This record gives sequence, structure tokens and C-alpha cells, in this order.
Amino acid sequence: MVSHSTDEARGALYIVATPIGNLEDFSSRAISTLKAVEYIAAEDTRHTKRLLNHFGIETRLFSLHDHNERDKAAYIGELLSQGMSVALVSDAGTPLISDPGYHVVSYLRNKGFLIIPVPGPSALIAALCASGLPTDQFFFAGFLPAKTKSRKDVMSSWKQQSGTVVFYESTHRIIDSMKDVETVFGSKAKLVLAREITKTFETFLSGTAEEILQQFSVDANQLKGEFVVMLDYREETDVESKDIENRRILAVLLEDLPVKQAAQLAAKITGEKKNALYQIALEMQS
Repeated sequence: MVSHSTDEARGALYIVATPIGNLEDFSSRAISTLKAVEYIAAEDTRHTKRLLNHFGIETRLFSLHDHNERDKAAYIGELLSQGMSVALVSDAGTPLISDPGYHVVSYLRNKGFLIIPVPGPSALIAALCASGLPTDQFFFAGFLPAKTKSRKDVMSSWKQQSGTVVFYESTHRIIDSMKDVETVFGSKAKLVLAREITKTFETFLSGTAEEILQQFSVDANQLKGEFVVMLDYREETDVESKDIENRRILAVLLEDLPVKQAAQLAAKITGEKKNALYQIALEMQS
């Protein structure tokens, strides 16, 4: 295992989170870091230049994106070896979270260079903490495949996941994705969609996939922007299924029979204990 370098002559790579939308989310540490480093590696230099101009940051830029990051890894390593430091930023949010940078960070860490995170905005975390869905365990799926069959295959694999599933979706595919969720999960998945996080028209939509699609049909403005989709799928356990069925049978019998007789007949139908069914029937009658 490679340890951090102790050579003070070598520079460091800073992973700097930038605002998703609201510029007030840009931390003072992030701004001072971008001013202090010799270079900034940006996913889109034109986009980042506008942000830098707003905060009076004049640090030199170069591009680092999906198509060149393997080549840029060695270049950044050379800069760090010469004692210069580099900041890595994406277009918005925290770098490497469905954004470029993995190959660079992996390469530099294996070479023993110092990697320093400068935390800040992340659409994933911002949406999840406000969703009302379970946060003790979650699985981040990033962006889903563009084709329906592949997307459904990925979604089907989530039935084995515990906790909330989170993925990103674009305005162009959100309807198709919701239709696929409905096909794969039916009404068993509870959804929360966070749209335009931290921006002027930030909204949260919740319900089943069918209900979300209905909300889209009523208000087409809800289709605009970028989405963080959060899905909570809970398959009924055998115990839950039996309880639902027992209550269904008792409900029918109680329409024409007193509680004791309904419980006796339900016991014969289901094979469950009469006393347990009697208690359920009493509860249903209260």
C-alpha cells in the first residue's frame, strides 16, 4: 500500500467542490484554495472561467474531461513533482461523483502524491437528506443507461439492494425512466424526485412512478432541469403478506358473521391459529 509522500517539495492535488447552482454555497476554503494553487483542472474551462471571474480568481486553467483524463494524469503528476499544486473541479458539485477524475486520483495516489479533499456541494447528499426516505443506507447508481432494456436490467438489480437507491437523470429521459420504474417495481417503490437542487426553481416531487408521471402531465414545468431520483423499494415479507391476506379474508367474513365465528372460519381457510385471528378481528372491529 502506497503511503502519502513526506517530500515537502512536491505539490498536492486538491479535490474542490463547486456550487450546484447557488453561488453562496461556495465555501471560503474552496475559494482560497483555488486562488492558492498554480493550476486548476476543469471539466469545462469555459464554464469554470465564469465562476472564477465572479470570485476574482485568476489561476491558470486547463481542461480535464472524460476523454483526456488518462493522459492528463501523468501531466498533473509532473506538475506536482515540480512542487506545484493543482485543484480539480467539475462543472458543478463534488468532482468524481458521476464526473471525471477517478483515473487521475487513482494514478496520483498510487504514485504517493498527497490528495486533499475540499468538501462542499453535492446534489446526491443535498437531495437525499431532504427526501424523507431512509438515509441510514443508500446506493448511488449515477447515470443510468440510455436504452430502455439496459435501464430496466439495472433497475431490476436494485431489488437486491438494501436502503434507498439514488440516481441522476436528465430532463430528456426522466419520463422514460419513470415509465421503466413503473414497469419494474409497480406501486411497490416510493419515489422522491429532487429537481434543480439549490436553484431558483428547486422542487421535490414524491409518490409512486404512476403518481409522478401524473404530476408531470399536470405541470410540464416540472420536467425541466436536472433530477436526483431517489427510490425506496420494500418487498413484502412472508409475514407481511400473510397478515394482509388474513385481514382481507376476515374483512369479508365480518360483513356477515360475528367476530368469533369469523375467526373460526378464517382459521379453517388459512390454517392460522384461531386465537390470533380472533384478536385481529377484534382490532378490525374497534
